[in-house]
Amino acid sequence: MMIKMNRKGFTLVEIMIVVAIIGLLAAIAIPNFVKARTTAMKNACIANLKQIQGAIQVWAIDTGATSSATFATGDIVPNYLKSWPKEGTVSYAVPASVSATPVCPNTANTDHTL
Repeated sequence: MMIKMNRKGFTLVEIMIVVAIIGLLAAIAIPNFVKARTTAMKNACIANLKQIQGAIQVWAIDTGATSSATFATGDIVPNYLKSWPKEGTVSYAVPASVSATPVCPNTANTDHTL
């Protein structure tokens, strides 16, 4: 006579193998996500710096300002920029003159330059 075994569920070894595979995939993926986020933040900051510099240059051309002319954000917003950009909660500083290069407000990010 043959004994019929009714097997339901997974064995402990099968579950451990699945958990090990998921852990391995996570160990590979998480550092890549962190690197991608850092790169995206850097690119967004550089894009904001380009927008600020472009808006200032267009304002200077429209008003006939010299390269040493100073301005305020009210001169640029809302005619040349919809709003003054921010990095997180910190606004970008207003450059000292038309010829000055805007800088990243986060001083730890020295590679965020034009």
